[in-house]
Amino acid sequence: MSCSLQDIKNLDNRGIPGGFIASEVFVKAAESQADAISLRPRSLFVAHPIQDRTNAELEALADAAFTDVYALVCSNPV
Repeated sequence: MSCSLQDIKNLDNRGIPGGFIASEVFVKAAESQADAISLRPRSLFVAHPIQDRTNAELEALADAAFTDVYALVCSNPV
């Protein structure tokens, strides 16, 4: 999580808004790292686990998150 947030901060410092998607088990880690680097990036957390899912389960997860992912990518940063 720390590299993702540092990359987002580097982009933000260059005027390029960023965000990330992670599974819900990483909420606390993301909040801690964001606090440590004084950053509140746009984020989306999806159901965990990811790696043990079938292709059909991953497709369903992606379909369910599509609207939120689209908003994360296409909206103006807060």
